[in-house]
Amino acid sequence: MTPAPGIEPNSTTEPTPGAKHLSADTTPAQLEQALAAAAAAAPAFGSSEPSVRAGWIRAVADALDAAKDELVPIAMRESALPEARLTGEVARSTGQLRMFADALEEGALLEVTIDTADAQAKPVPRPDLRRVLVPLGPVLVFAASNFPFAFSVCGGDTASALAAGCPVIVKAHPGHPELSVRTAAVMIDALKQAGVPDGTFGLISGFDVGVTALKDPRITAAGFTGSVPAGKALHEIAVTRPEPIPFYGELGSLNPVFVTQAAIDARGKDIATGYVGSFTLGVGQFCTKPGLLFVPSGHGLQEQLVEAVGGVAQAPMLNDRIKSGFTSGLDRLRKVDGVRVWSTAGDGASLLQTTVPELLARRDEILAECFGPVSIVVEYNDRDELVQAVEAFDGNLTATLHAEDADADLARELLPLLTARAGRVLWNGWPTGVAVSWAQHHGGPFPSTVGSIHTSVGVTAARRFQRPVAYQDTPDAVLPDVLKDSNPAGITRRVNGTVTTAEVTR
Repeated sequence: MTPAPGIEPNSTTEPTPGAKHLSADTTPAQLEQALAAAAAAAPAFGSSEPSVRAGWIRAVADALDAAKDELVPIAMRESALPEARLTGEVARSTGQLRMFADALEEGALLEVTIDTADAQAKPVPRPDLRRVLVPLGPVLVFAASNFPFAFSVCGGDTASALAAGCPVIVKAHPGHPELSVRTAAVMIDALKQAGVPDGTFGLISGFDVGVTALKDPRITAAGFTGSVPAGKALHEIAVTRPEPIPFYGELGSLNPVFVTQAAIDARGKDIATGYVGSFTLGVGQFCTKPGLLFVPSGHGLQEQLVEAVGGVAQAPMLNDRIKSGFTSGLDRLRKVDGVRVWSTAGDGASLLQTTVPELLARRDEILAECFGPVSIVVEYNDRDELVQAVEAFDGNLTATLHAEDADADLARELLPLLTARAGRVLWNGWPTGVAVSWAQHHGGPFPSTVGSIHTSVGVTAARRFQRPVAYQDTPDAVLPDVLKDSNPAGITRRVNGTVTTAEVTR
C-alpha cells in the first residue's frame, strides 16, 4: 500500500494532531511513489477473481466499521457536523462497499455476454464472441468536503473504482485533513492484511499535487465532486492531455421543485414544512438541496414558510471557506432586482421570493447556485408560466413535481421536460437523500455533471471505470475464468441471449 503522508501501513499510532502537519502537500517523491505503486498494482488487482476482490472490499468495510469510534470524533472536530450524521455516513460508506462486493460475486459488474459460434447465422456465419468489462487502470479521486466519509476518502468514487478493479489514489480535501489521513491509514492497513497488491490504494494532498497527478499518463480516469469552476478546469486538463481520459465531475445543481395548485389545496402545509426541512437539511450543504420552489400565485403559504424557516436552529457550516462563499452568494441574491427577502436569520436559513417573469428577465443571476441554507420561492400565474419556468433550467441532479391525480394531463406535459433536464425525477417527495441502490442515478446533464450517462451513486457507478473487451474465437484454456465454458466462478452471464449461471452449451 502507498502510505498517506505521515502515516505508515499497519500503524496503530494516532497521527500527529494539528491541521498544519496533516495538510502538508505531498512531495514530488511521495507522489511518484504513489503513482508508480498504483501502476504496478493495476495488472494483478484488475485481474483478481470477482470473489477474491469482493473479500478485499469487505475487509475494508469491516475495518472502517471497527474504527468508527475513532474516526467520527475526528470528523466532528474538522467538519462541525453532528455525531449522528457522521455515524450514519460511516454506515453508508461501508454499506456501499458491501453492496459492490455482492455485485462482484454475482457477476453483475462484469456484464459477461457470450455469443457462441453459429455457422448457420445469416447473412454470414458468426464467430464465437465473449465480451466482458475490464478495469481502466489507476483512478484519481478528488474528495469532497460536504460528506467527510460518503464522498471523501472512503466514498462512492473510491468504492466503485476498487470494485471495478482499479487502484485508487485519493486527493484529500483540505476541509478534513486529519480525518483523511486516518481514514486512509485504516483502509491501507485492512488492504495489506487482506493480501491486496501493494499500491492498490494511496492518499495525496495539495491542490497543485492533484493537478500534477491528473496530468500523469499512469492515471486512466478521475472522479470529482465540487464547484463548477474547479470541475470545469480539471475536466479541461483531463481531456486535453496527450492521452485524454474520462473525467467524471459532479459540479452543481439547483434541484427545482414544481408544485401544482391541486397539491397546494390537498397538502399545502406539509409541502411548506417538507420544503424548508429539505433546503435547510445539513445546513443546506447537500448537492441535492432544493434551490427553488415554484408555486402558483395566491398559494397562501408565505406565513407557514416564514414560520418554518424561523424555527430552524442555526448551525455552523463545514468550514470558513464555505461559510464565506455562502455569505457572499446570499448577499448577491438579495441585491438582484425582483428578488425579495421573506425570511433571513443572519448567516442562517434564508428564504427569498420572486416571480417567473422576473426570473426569466434575470435568469443568469437568479439561477446561480448558492451553496448553503437559502432557497427561492418563485410564483407563477398560469400553466404557460410554469412550462416556461421548467424550460429555463439547464441540467440538474434532480427535478421534483408535487401534484395530484387530477394533474395527470399537466404531469404528462411536464415530465418529459423535467426528464430532459435532470438525472432523477421525483414525484411528491424531496430531493435530499440519495439512496445507495441498484436503480439509483446520481448524475444529470451539464452542469450538474460532466457525463450525464453515468451515476456516482449505486452499483452502476463502477461502470465509469471500466471498458468492454470482446474475445473472438479464443481458446477456452486461455480465456479469463469468467468467460470459460465451465463458468468456474459461478457468476451470472448472458449466453446466446439468455441470462444464466450454468455452463455454456455449444
